Amino acid sequence: MIFTRQEHEQLDAILREAARREVMPRFRRLAASDIRAKHNPVDLVTEADEAAERFICAELARAFPGAALVGEEAVTKDPTLLGKLAGADLAFVIDPIDGTLNYASDLSLFAVMAAVIVRGEMVAAVIHDPTAEDSAMALRGAGAWLGHSDGTSRDLRVAPSVAPHLMNGMASWQYFPEPLRSALPGRFPAFLEVGSLRCCGQEYRLAAAGRLQFLLYGVLNPWDHAPGVLLYSEAGGHARLLDGRSYSPAERPAGLLCAPDAESWQAIRAILLD
Repeated sequence: MIFTRQEHEQLDAILREAARREVMPRFRRLAASDIRAKHNPVDLVTEADEAAERFICAELARAFPGAALVGEEAVTKDPTLLGKLAGADLAFVIDPIDGTLNYASDLSLFAVMAAVIVRGEMVAAVIHDPTAEDSAMALRGAGAWLGHSDGTSRDLRVAPSVAPHLMNGMASWQYFPEPLRSALPGRFPAFLEVGSLRCCGQEYRLAAAGRLQFLLYGVLNPWDHAPGVLLYSEAGGHARLLDGRSYSPAERPAGLLCAPDAESWQAIRAILLD
């Protein structure tokens, strides 16, 4: 099955409309009762997450009848939905608000994003920034670009390789198992700067635009990483699991590293893990 450029633009339009209808009207207007913790105090869901996911899934069901729809909030209620990603002829994995902690904290660092999966392979991605009203997009084999609301766009390209002591990166070190979780922060001084935006979507956008040299993640929920891995790869980057295998949205192993090229990837991995 081929996912066309027109269908890709249709997906983007659905995410943009969800942001306009459901996400932005609630931003900085949530009541305490609109915010709930899921697994821990920083793993949140809001009324806006659930409303946006309902809207996106309803629109995708109309536009792509029979497609498997795997949304973050739906999986929280029914984890067996993840099993659809491996074999479906067409599936969408959806994060209605990536960076919900930021969103609920009134910080404008969040995203609405989705990836298209065809028989287990990522073929298209959209990471939409509701506050900037632009979308980072990727189509397998066609590259990555940033699409603006006025219809203009610019190509995205990862940063050139530099020596590790000049690298800027983002790392979600707290999601690694021990003892690596405690060891990782002590290795960050080998780089120029290591931070976190608490929003994978915005971090992938920065990296695909050449603003960061590496990304490091522990927990690999497909709604957090399928859109970004394809975006980064189509922007020319090298994204691999820490054991060197390619990322698959149907698996949830621990550890993903993104770098400008294979040589940089090996150098960063050696600093962090060896």
